[in-house]
Amino acid sequence: MADLDGDGDLDVVCPGRSGLFWLENLRLGADPSIRPGPRTIPPVTYEDHSKLFVYKDPQGHKHPVQTPADWAIRRSHILANMQLAMGPLPDSSQRVPLDVQVLVEEETPQYIRRKITFVAEPGDRVPAWLLIPKNLKKPAPAMLCLHPTYRLAKDEVAGRGGRPTRQYGHELAARGYVCLVPDYPSFGEYSYDFRAHRDRYASGSMKAIWNNIRAVDVLESLPEVNWDRIGCIGHSLGGHNALFTAVFDLRIKAVITSCGFTAFHHYYGGNLNGWTSDRYMPRIRDVYQSDPDKVPFDFYEVLAAIAPRAIFVNAPLHDGNFDVEGVRKVIDRVRLVYRLLGGNGRLRVVYPDCAHDFPDEVRQKAYEWLDRMLKQR
Repeated sequence: MADLDGDGDLDVVCPGRSGLFWLENLRLGADPSIRPGPRTIPPVTYEDHSKLFVYKDPQGHKHPVQTPADWAIRRSHILANMQLAMGPLPDSSQRVPLDVQVLVEEETPQYIRRKITFVAEPGDRVPAWLLIPKNLKKPAPAMLCLHPTYRLAKDEVAGRGGRPTRQYGHELAARGYVCLVPDYPSFGEYSYDFRAHRDRYASGSMKAIWNNIRAVDVLESLPEVNWDRIGCIGHSLGGHNALFTAVFDLRIKAVITSCGFTAFHHYYGGNLNGWTSDRYMPRIRDVYQSDPDKVPFDFYEVLAAIAPRAIFVNAPLHDGNFDVEGVRKVIDRVRLVYRLLGGNGRLRVVYPDCAHDFPDEVRQKAYEWLDRMLKQR
């Protein structure tokens, strides 16, 4: 609890199944001379995003993060600041009926593969593969599987061609997970004009986050799914997309991120132009001049905002996109947040001797870790 809006009383931020909620404020004991502020948590500037154990009050005064309640305040600021760069998360009015439609059904030895579409918001349908293991005796854990930057998009991850090291949806379905594999906007069969929808979404990243939240809605709606055991996996584009989605959707209990991030100062020497296309976050260029000192969030905060939920990180030693030293710095700081929140052992990192890849032995370690996080809970 803390005075988040500066009206003189204590406000409460509580977790729900799809995010954090600011409970109705009755202003009990409040100073009647202070008018309530907006019902959204305002952005708060942090000069050094790697310093996670500090938060600011509404007057801008710094306080140490010493308890989970203190961390909840800092986490709320992280979400607000991510939305400065990404644009606002859509409100519940966009959560229209999913209207799932099955277009194609294929049978494999271990699972059924269905091509579906679902409604993400009014006027927009997302194409995806739904993989349902055969012979399920009870609701199974489920995984949202996000593809990398590649022309085959969802088809590769669902085992319909492409590189074997990217077929993690296919492999997880064979291990008994219900898997949903959507196309990222503008990839595969999903035609999407980002600029034509700029009035709704300031970034492709936020549009993808919303689509993924709706994909979790699809998984929750399936009788084959244990809705309390849902995770997310992705490589490269899918790797950071998985992290971003887990920040905003608390239903995701475990994340596997492969080659998905480094601290912004370590991304091509601090040149963030690669993050600024319409598919990602144009505001990083247009508002923050692609300068990591100006961008209002960093990956220290992204991973910390997921804590104490489980994260597995694949960070190759020779990844040319996401420098491993920046990953190490992020992990060192984030581990302390896990410790504060009682999540020791729920942050796992491997550093394989390879380039921008998701090797067989690393995927096997990730799947075994995932079994412990979702199947054995």
